[in-house]
Amino acid sequence: MNFPLDALTAVSAANPWSYLVFGLIGFAFGYTLEMAGFGDSRKLAAQFYFRELTVLKVMFTAIAVALVLLFGAVGLGVVDFNQVWVNPTYLGSGVVGGLIMGVGFIVGGFCPTTSLASASTGKIDGMLFMAGGFVGAFLFGETEAWYDHWYNTAGYYGRLTLDQVFGVSAPTVVLAIVVIALLMFWGAEQIEHAIGRKDLGREPRVRKLGATALAVAALLVLVIGSPSIEDRYLRLSFKRTETVRPPDGEPHSVTQVYSADDMLARRLVHVSPAEAFKARYQQAIKPVYLDVRSEADYNLYHIADSIHTPLGRLGEIVPQLLTEPTANTVFITIGNDEAAATAAWKQLVASRLQNVYILEGGVNRWIATFGRDDPALKPLPTAGVDRLRYDLPVALGDRYKSCAPDPMHHEKLDFQARIVLQLKRDKSGGGCG
Repeated sequence: MNFPLDALTAVSAANPWSYLVFGLIGFAFGYTLEMAGFGDSRKLAAQFYFRELTVLKVMFTAIAVALVLLFGAVGLGVVDFNQVWVNPTYLGSGVVGGLIMGVGFIVGGFCPTTSLASASTGKIDGMLFMAGGFVGAFLFGETEAWYDHWYNTAGYYGRLTLDQVFGVSAPTVVLAIVVIALLMFWGAEQIEHAIGRKDLGREPRVRKLGATALAVAALLVLVIGSPSIEDRYLRLSFKRTETVRPPDGEPHSVTQVYSADDMLARRLVHVSPAEAFKARYQQAIKPVYLDVRSEADYNLYHIADSIHTPLGRLGEIVPQLLTEPTANTVFITIGNDEAAATAAWKQLVASRLQNVYILEGGVNRWIATFGRDDPALKPLPTAGVDRLRYDLPVALGDRYKSCAPDPMHHEKLDFQARIVLQLKRDKSGGGCG
């Protein structure tokens, strides 16, 4: 896996010894590739002729072990999978790119990373393959404008994982992949014996122990399971830097750690209608308004540019929200009052979506703030809890004047700022080898 430069720079600045760690990891990675024979194009290309399937066995071993360790840590609450960057799925361009790389792998005998390992040991074919990769990257950059729209939109599914595709739990997928991998290892040995004339000999004891340990670990991951939304919510903590002004001293900043319930109780995640309104005119913030009310209420009245996301279907769009590329995006959940919006906030923050807030008082307070001079919006004092407290004559959606207030008429609105941007997790790209 390749780590982004900004993430490496940030870590290195905080701890100069991280350069040594990165160097040791890179050395160990290259050494492992060379020891596995991945610096030899003949060994790599032989897998496509079913004579030497070391690449298949090494890669699937890495995948299976990583899956078991990752989702074991997720089940134990050590790692939050939603904080692990998953490359978005672009099915169309992914298939075409895979075919191009596959043909190049067969012809040249390398993938990008193994060509680097080969070139570093002085092999001329590895150097030429690596040089070809640079030429290809240059040509792609020069012609990208011709097909930019296609490869960014064809078969785009956002953050998509196999458990979502098949509708099963992640630990079930882990067990299935481990079983498939073990069967493939056995099948690869038989193919090498039949086609490559490889002498199987006696199965090494350590290999049997490793396969057994991997299968047992996958079963343990299934037993442990995945933490529920409620479990993840209870484990949440938030850091807030606040200015303390003692009566007999100088103001100073203090970093406080709050639980999710503390954040709600202290109303640190509730933004007033004035702040939510002015956020759309601040360059430092990109607000996304998530209206979690019923379709009927949304059709009656909703804030301009808000996205209708019913509470019961909120989980379906979380993967897409997690791939939001803009670091300054702020999500604001909207209900009639605060009950539904608070439930949505809990679900989103438990899914590790960052910069999530609640519209204080919901649509009812929004109308009270911006629509009090509109005679068409008649109050309903007898409305129930988290219900729209206005009698609307027609369902105009966002066509009431107060749905998109005039900023010139409300520039003097005062509010206590609550929005504090949290650092988004870094992206990392996948790699071959």
